[in-house]
Amino acid sequence: MEFKSIFSVTGADHSDEDLTTAAGLCAEVGAHLSVLIIPPPLLLMLSPPPEWNTGRAQAIAVPNYRFQQIEKFSQDVTRMERRSADILKRLKAMSLSCDVDTDYCDPASLGEVARQRALCADLTIVGGDLLNDETLGPPVVNGCLFDSGKPVLIVPKGVKATLSPRRVLVGWDSRVEASRAVREALSILSAAKEVCVAMVDPKAQNNGKGAQSGADIAAYLTRHGARVSVDLLKSAGKSAGTVLTQHANDICADMMVMGAYGSRGLRERIFGGPPSWSFGKTTLPLFLAR
Repeated sequence: MEFKSIFSVTGADHSDEDLTTAAGLCAEVGAHLSVLIIPPPLLLMLSPPPEWNTGRAQAIAVPNYRFQQIEKFSQDVTRMERRSADILKRLKAMSLSCDVDTDYCDPASLGEVARQRALCADLTIVGGDLLNDETLGPPVVNGCLFDSGKPVLIVPKGVKATLSPRRVLVGWDSRVEASRAVREALSILSAAKEVCVAMVDPKAQNNGKGAQSGADIAAYLTRHGARVSVDLLKSAGKSAGTVLTQHANDICADMMVMGAYGSRGLRERIFGGPPSWSFGKTTLPLFLAR
């Protein structure tokens, strides 16, 4: 698939690193960039008014609390308008096709807001600042990756990403999610100088043809112009994610392509630990599809 429309989410208090990454990728492939700015949830910023028993004290406290809310909201709106204008000006200076929007949604709606935007994009870029944001990160990734059916490129903080990698590792296990990830990444894989299909503890195929593990996906990728090799790896008691990540580092891969199997399963599969917000532990861009 060609990437003509790319989506990026940034928090109001985030640095420009995620935006710089997304803009660079769009400039690289000539794609349109859609940026969504999410401010901090208003109602989480202020403590509720004290519960005083006397009617007079409560009559004073509640209006004052509401005034603080209104004032804080007005400040957020002004700050968002300024940041939106600055981002738009910066992207226009790069001669990028782009649009910048803000959304004052409550925390429970973040995933749905992200999903709706991701539906109309070819790829969502999730950068390091968003990964490290425990409030915005999880619902945005869940909405964009697990609920939209569209691919996501995870770019950890400080990692340089490209949509034209020279060497790509494909984590393959013959599941639908892995097949979809390969399909979504075909333009990347076909243009790469080397594609390594890696399988951890592969099971023997029962197709009656005696084909070696990985032969089918290698043939498929070869028909699309990819230069493919197949590596069969042993887990030796380690998680598949740990083995694949280590192998990617060993072959100096520029990107990993994998299927996403679900929020809990994905994190345990990739990082070999309990379900936690730990995408940032990977050291190279991770192309995922559900």
